[in-house]
Amino acid sequence: MRTNIVLDDDLVREAFKYSKAKTKKELIHEALRELIASRKKLDLRDLRGKIHFREDYDYKKLRRT
Repeated sequence: MRTNIVLDDDLVREAFKYSKAKTKKELIHEALRELIASRKKLDLRDLRGKIHFREDYDYKKLRRT
């Protein structure tokens, strides 16, 4: 998809410092991939109360081994 956007020059310059991208196009694609990946990650707090362990499960014993 082709589009024209106005980017903050300071933001783009700083982003290039943390990226191996050589062009603005590569930088934007990398940023979009990272945004999607971070939003897809499951928030562990959403699992509260949904995981049920067996009665004989001993997590302290597993730490010792």
